[in-house]
Amino acid sequence: MIKRLLSFLLPIKIHQKKSVYSKNLEVTWNNGYLVLDSENTNYSFGSLQRVLKKGLKYIGYERIKGFQSVLVLGVAGGSVIETLKKEVKFEGKITGVEIDAAVVELATKYFGLGNYNNVSIVIDDAFEFVLKTKEKYDLIIIDIFQDTSMPNFLFEDFFINRINFLLNVNGFILFNTMVLDYQDRRRNATYKSKFESNYSVRLYPKIEVHNELFTIKKLQ
Repeated sequence: MIKRLLSFLLPIKIHQKKSVYSKNLEVTWNNGYLVLDSENTNYSFGSLQRVLKKGLKYIGYERIKGFQSVLVLGVAGGSVIETLKKEVKFEGKITGVEIDAAVVELATKYFGLGNYNNVSIVIDDAFEFVLKTKEKYDLIIIDIFQDTSMPNFLFEDFFINRINFLLNVNGFILFNTMVLDYQDRRRNATYKSKFESNYSVRLYPKIEVHNELFTIKKLQ
């Protein structure tokens, strides 16, 4: 494909779509790969996929393969689902929650989101979903951004406690955050302090420059 070859020289935009939540979404060939970007950051299949892949490796692919259920809050283009299915070889149930229907439309058309077995995609607000769901999960991946900002509710006690309730014992939370300034670093430090001794919390700073990853294991 000519566009793919040209993308090694400069990015080639092939589709652009307006979004209520993300303003502007672009599907672009970049260095031979299709990526999904918002106005100011990568949403899927670029640096973001590398970030979450590192987080999954920190938890351990073999450990994840033994899990029964995964919840993904913030699907975007579906790159973490691709990693779970194609690299981790996860065969259990994956539930993906994404508030932005425009993102899911692009993910289905360009990135094969609808091609996986045992994956269900729910168009819903993550906060509302975790209030309603009656299921529990072995791995909860939180990757929610509106361009470069993160909703405040992700760091509030009620949401944190609800996520912890939905997590099975010996399960993991993988939380991707963006740190651009001192306030963001302080926010993350406060978030880490909210977990008691029955959780094992690890923070991995400066992943792809501005990302910080949390892995949180529920011990009991």
